Amino acid sequence: MSSEQSFRTVIELPIPIRWGDMDAFGHVNNTVYFRYMEQVRISWFEQLGIVGGHGAGQGPVIVNASMEFLRQLHYPGDVIGRMSVGQPGRSSFDTHFELVRADAPDTLVARGAAKIVWIEYAAGKSAPLPEALRRVIETGVSVAL
Repeated sequence: MSSEQSFRTVIELPIPIRWGDMDAFGHVNNTVYFRYMEQVRISWFEQLGIVGGHGAGQGPVIVNASMEFLRQLHYPGDVIGRMSVGQPGRSSFDTHFELVRADAPDTLVARGAAKIVWIEYAAGKSAPLPEALRRVIETGVSVAL
């Protein structure tokens, strides 16, 4: 995760830890942390009016994602997922993700990152970010997308 650019928090989302999130070792499975990150990202997209392209037109795709697991999570409880965005490029922007337990908000459980690229679904190629989305990322001011 790059510290060269500044990131601005755009969403915090409480997420319940489900019994089924745990694996045979009795802790939340590593893959579920990525699902938490995905839920935070999708919730932000929904707030912006960017929902399910379903392969038509343009929309976001994830081209890479990483996660650093710092502490185990166990059921029951809630976590808070926090996502930040960096300055956009022509067709992409970086996101950072932090996960904390709701009952210990100063203890970082995991941190991750994902690069989001705006693409033309039919062509399978990158496309310029819509200006409205660019403004939201750069300024935090929501406008109709």
